[in-house]
Amino acid sequence: MTREINILKSIDWITISLYVLLLIIGWLNIFSSCYNEETSSILNFTERYGKQFIWIISSLVIAIIILFTNTNYYTIFSYLIYATIILINIAVLLIGKEINGQKAWFEIGWVRIQPSEFLKFATCLALAKFMSKKNFQINNKINLLIISFITLLPLAIILLQKDTGTALVFLSFVFMFYREGLTPIVLFSSLISIILFIMSLLLPQNIIIYTLIIITLIIFFLFNGNYKYLLYSVVTLILTYLILTFIEHFYPNNLLSQYHITIIALIFSLIAFIITFYKKIKYGRLTIALFLLFTGYIHAVNYIFNNVLEPHQQARINELLGKSNDLKGTGYNVMQSKIAIGSGGLTGKGFLQGTQTKYNFVPEQTTDFIFCTIGEEQGFLGSTLFLILYSIFLIRLIYIAERQRLAFSRIYGYGVISIFLFHFIINIGMTIGLVPVIGIPLPFISYGGSSLWAFTILLFIFIKLDAERFKYLA
Repeated sequence: MTREINILKSIDWITISLYVLLLIIGWLNIFSSCYNEETSSILNFTERYGKQFIWIISSLVIAIIILFTNTNYYTIFSYLIYATIILINIAVLLIGKEINGQKAWFEIGWVRIQPSEFLKFATCLALAKFMSKKNFQINNKINLLIISFITLLPLAIILLQKDTGTALVFLSFVFMFYREGLTPIVLFSSLISIILFIMSLLLPQNIIIYTLIIITLIIFFLFNGNYKYLLYSVVTLILTYLILTFIEHFYPNNLLSQYHITIIALIFSLIAFIITFYKKIKYGRLTIALFLLFTGYIHAVNYIFNNVLEPHQQARINELLGKSNDLKGTGYNVMQSKIAIGSGGLTGKGFLQGTQTKYNFVPEQTTDFIFCTIGEEQGFLGSTLFLILYSIFLIRLIYIAERQRLAFSRIYGYGVISIFLFHFIINIGMTIGLVPVIGIPLPFISYGGSSLWAFTILLFIFIKLDAERFKYLA
């Protein structure tokens, strides 16, 4: 059942106030990072801060339109919106403008539109529509396949546009899935995958295989509580390894490296294990499957890193992991970012007084590295206050999502939260050198029209859905 509501009284004005405050902070910092005495007017429309003002005004117009749009349009046309924006992103691959190696923009005069940004809210709508259907069970295999397809299709298209940063944002939907009942093993597997990913790039493959062997043996022991299984596995592996090493030493054919010997020894030990102990050990099939899966994963990581990633992406990851230290090349951005933030000290240099960002020592200081301006001019205290403000904004979104009466609104809300949280963590992490530089903006703070429009649409659809929650009787 539904009832009439006063939309203006039902709107969450706290969230809208936070949104406007973040827009103002972003605009002022864009102005400060570009400021020079010759073009000192904040409404100079030839400069980025002048153009950003136009984007802000147009975003506010979009927000107002959304607030007075019937929410039934979002639920009824979710799939159509998703499909339309998918087709537009395919079109940009064919007729779009290529910038910095990425074919991801339509350009009309000075205006550039990046369609991939709008895939975020479209995917949120499609997932919310599908997952809110009656009797939906997220752990059902068919349902998992469908939501994976809805999520990974835009990711794949954006990868074809060579925009890895935007593509990775879609992986954040795992948090939405977890909130809707996805088994925690997925998050655990994601954590293991990250650890193995880092190990695969830092350590030789044979060292990782040895580590996996030890982990597997420990798992065997924990599952069964019997030392003899651990002992049998160790003895089998050692004997096989020694025999192969002996053969290679006395009958060398230069075909078997230590890595190959390890793999063959492992295969023989697994065969012996399966034949002798398989039926006596609990979860034996699962443990072996996980071991083989992780072994295949580390090989895949190395293949993708060496054969799929672009050279500059490889260099950024190597820089982050400490495998290279090219301060004049791939490490330059992060080095200058750290210098800018560190130079701010406790209280900062003051508004318009930054030098590292204003004089272009920090590349992309108005977009990906906008946080440097805050750190340099407002110092540790100002940066902390900003992080607290943004955290309050995110917490407010969680609070709003949890009070929804319709599954569609709650699921969409957690999609919004996942995207904003991912952007927030990764963007700040980039500027202080904790994550690789993948080139994603800080929502409402970084310069950019497409991203600002897309984030505004994403947020205000949620605000509108929340405003109408009182239509539905609890």
